[in-house]
Amino acid sequence: MTKFEAKQRIEKLKKVIAHHRYLYHVENRQEISDEALDSLKHELYKLEQQYPDLITPDSPTQRVAGKPLEEFEKVEHEVPMLSIEDVFSEKELQDWEDYLKRLAPGERIDYFCEYKIDGFAVTLIYKNGIFTKGATRGNGRVGEDVTQNLKTIESIPLRLEKFECSNVRIFEIPAELEVRGEVYMEKGDFERLNKKLGGKYANPRNLAAGSIRQLDPKLAASRPLKFLAYDLVTDLGQKKHSEEHQILKDLGFKTDKGKECKDISEIVDFWRQTAKKRETLPFQIDGVVVSVNNNFLFQRLGVAGKSPRGIRAFKFSPKQATTKVLDIKVQIGRTGAVTPIAHLKPVEVGGVTISRATLHNEDEIERLGVKIGDTVIVERAGDVIPAVSKVLKNLRTGKEKKFHFPKTCPKCGQKLVRPKGEAVWRCSNRQCPARKREFLYHFVSKKAFDIEGIGPKIINQLIDENLISGAPDIFELREGDLIPLERFAEKSAKNIVSAIGNSKRIPLSRFIYSLGIRHVGEETAIDLAQYFGSIEKLRKAAKEELENIPDVGPRVSESIYKWFQSKQNQKLVNDLLKAGVEIQPPPKIGKKLKGKTFVLTGILESMTRAEAQKKIRMLGGDPTSAVSRETDYLVVGKEPGSKLEQAKKLGVRAIGEKEFLKMLK
Repeated sequence: MTKFEAKQRIEKLKKVIAHHRYLYHVENRQEISDEALDSLKHELYKLEQQYPDLITPDSPTQRVAGKPLEEFEKVEHEVPMLSIEDVFSEKELQDWEDYLKRLAPGERIDYFCEYKIDGFAVTLIYKNGIFTKGATRGNGRVGEDVTQNLKTIESIPLRLEKFECSNVRIFEIPAELEVRGEVYMEKGDFERLNKKLGGKYANPRNLAAGSIRQLDPKLAASRPLKFLAYDLVTDLGQKKHSEEHQILKDLGFKTDKGKECKDISEIVDFWRQTAKKRETLPFQIDGVVVSVNNNFLFQRLGVAGKSPRGIRAFKFSPKQATTKVLDIKVQIGRTGAVTPIAHLKPVEVGGVTISRATLHNEDEIERLGVKIGDTVIVERAGDVIPAVSKVLKNLRTGKEKKFHFPKTCPKCGQKLVRPKGEAVWRCSNRQCPARKREFLYHFVSKKAFDIEGIGPKIINQLIDENLISGAPDIFELREGDLIPLERFAEKSAKNIVSAIGNSKRIPLSRFIYSLGIRHVGEETAIDLAQYFGSIEKLRKAAKEELENIPDVGPRVSESIYKWFQSKQNQKLVNDLLKAGVEIQPPPKIGKKLKGKTFVLTGILESMTRAEAQKKIRMLGGDPTSAVSRETDYLVVGKEPGSKLEQAKKLGVRAIGEKEFLKMLK
């Protein structure tokens, strides 16, 4: 091949490789395999090695080039890289719009919303269409030159092509063009790489930032970084921010399509929908960015402090927040477990205002070093009980008080005991009023007797009025007992008595669960019901027989055996049967799904999650709550959670509701 032919071939290869880069990183599709693309790159590399003078800065082979730097050079931003003010509620968002309308009276304000990716902000400078300089935000006015590292990111085009966009005039690439966006790392890539690095980084953003600020570009090249463009600084005739996203895509950048919103209610709808699918996205986001869509109005609104007035980051409710510990008190559970609870200055966490958080046990209090009066970090994930995760000791004033764990039960005065090998102190008094109250809450709960209309508040009222002292008393209640009570009318009294009557017929598994035996949850209760078939057989079971049941180990079997050996507990079962409780034997289990493990995520249209789990069990399957390598199927409903992403990583098969229903037939 002559040098002239090599030059022609090199130019064609660069165009073809750039085309496939665009498809992969912008359109999320491929026309050829990774292997084929690698082959083209290798051919290009060999030709350039043969004719080094034909190597140009925009060549794909030049993504990793140059020696490690001694330090980064400073870069002054011609247009400052400003920060974005945060808002956390609809009211704050509305207040912002009211503020804008005062600044621009009579103006119609439309908005553009896009994901707020939790990444590392950079700016890219192109001269005559060639990527020549990339810089960090720095202090907003002066950043650091990280060009060599940014060149290693495949989703950043090294050369721009002229384009035609339906909403913007046709134009040639200007002499200089500036684009801004976020360098980020997808969640799956982060978890794999961070594991190799020994868990050094707390989140994908920190690892992305750390990678870009490496002096050796080869290190940045070895990390799976991506780039998402969100701002076109150069004026190419765009009148709206939404048009910038269209232009950026046509220029070869990956960008978020976002959504144009005409008012606050549409913004809130977009924010809520985004929050629902947040966990299923491959990258981390912490809110949505809301911009005034009209670029002329945006510029006219100007800047306040370090943030433009025409833009806000509408953040999701934090999963963590800081607050003060006002007091620490202990709570007695139905099994006698004594749990310390931090009483907090009310704070919003995960969209819910909380004023209580668990401290778990005495050891955890010692580990955290928490004192009354401390400023603490509280966290809440999903439906998990809020917990104190950290104490900010540098904010102490010296007035904080050490909490002394009680030696006796604060409700009955019984001396507390801490069994060997356990972290939990317990009240061993079965007649402890706190334990009895907690047991009754459990007894009427949904997974137990499920008595509609009776919850903790009603139980408290019935105990305080001396109408009940134990579970069997509930079934002796009559309308005349309830009508005199505060907030009880004849109709509500009648409804509750009717609900009590309806609850008397109960499946064996739920009856076992209702007894509140320590270590016996819903799944174990189902296993016991299937194995024994009746309460009589269970109450007579030997400890050795209990140990033979799958998933019932020595500790659980010991707890069940001891519970039924107690005369007081035997009396409870007898009194419930005398009160008219009818225990239904377990239904026969099919074999269609035998040996198959299912996990459910999202909302099913045809049934509730509890109903779906019951149907799986009835066909011999095993419904579990967490995805693992042993999971056979993940059933995916509407608005699935993080389990879907986890299933993909583990190679677990995900099926939709239609396929799931076919399996149940």
